Amino acid sequence: MSRARVSIVGGSGYAGGEFLRLALGHPALEVAQVTSREHAGHPVHLVHPNLRGVTDLRFSHPDDLSACDVLIAALPHGELAKRIEDVAPLAPHLVDLSEDFRLPNEAAYAAHHKEAHSRPDLLGTFVYANPELNRERLQGAQRIAGAGCIATAAILALHPTVALLDETRDVILDAKIGSSAGGSSVSGASHHPERSGAVRTYAPTRHRHQAEIAEALPGAPTVHLTATAIERIRGVLVTAHTFVREGVTDATVLAAFRDAYDAEPFVRIVRARRGVHRVPDPKILDGSNYCDVGFELDEASGRLVVMAALDNLVKGTAGHALQSLNIAMGLPEAAGLGFTGLHP
Repeated sequence: MSRARVSIVGGSGYAGGEFLRLALGHPALEVAQVTSREHAGHPVHLVHPNLRGVTDLRFSHPDDLSACDVLIAALPHGELAKRIEDVAPLAPHLVDLSEDFRLPNEAAYAAHHKEAHSRPDLLGTFVYANPELNRERLQGAQRIAGAGCIATAAILALHPTVALLDETRDVILDAKIGSSAGGSSVSGASHHPERSGAVRTYAPTRHRHQAEIAEALPGAPTVHLTATAIERIRGVLVTAHTFVREGVTDATVLAAFRDAYDAEPFVRIVRARRGVHRVPDPKILDGSNYCDVGFELDEASGRLVVMAALDNLVKGTAGHALQSLNIAMGLPEAAGLGFTGLHP
């Protein structure tokens, strides 16, 4: 059976490079082109040295992009919306890894962005790439909007608990992120993550991913998010501080998580009672498409702490996009996503 031809626009960045790595190992995909203005004509392994000997692809100039089966847009935020009329006709399937089309309407976008959306008429035409919540909508989808990495961890942490939470108590989310999740918002991190410097606050209040969380979790209490960059390149660890309704027990919470995730291929419930790996840890998820979730409930006070960890470049970006694309194209959902992470 012939493989689907995939082209990646903006393939020299973190997100595009990670999707390229995954696509090269996918049994049903063939990478046709990878574009970069700056690196046009050069081998992709000059920018992504982990791919040396894996592929002989060279970067193409974006103006030379040809028709394909799947187009992956890994452009800076705001760029695809400006260029969509030029690139969308090139492929029946379009996957956007930026934040351009994650939100359903102009009001939701405006609440968390200083600039107006350049194509508000197209908001709501992309399916949000969260397979655990949107699997049915993703089936047959032709336009897919990749979810935010912090938003993905937060949504998967909170999704099973929404019906259990005290709606009068706000949720406080604390996200610890590697420099590649901070991007250009963390000084110097977008180009030199190894020089990201000391721990610094990336977004103390009003993080834009709050809009995605609110849209994905209707009925949840108000969420407040703080994101802080730490001394890692990859990884997101979200800790949600919540309070449950009267009568909710540890068994109630565990049953909710099992109902939500026991059948999910890439969400694992961490419930260890001994050893050093008793809570989700992003260090063991590097390169994998897993999200690990865990919780602890203080029944006396009703305080529920939920943690979720993932690799922001895989389950937080390229991996969940590929998982969603697999669903959309009728392929095995886990195809190309079998890497298990590393330990130690």
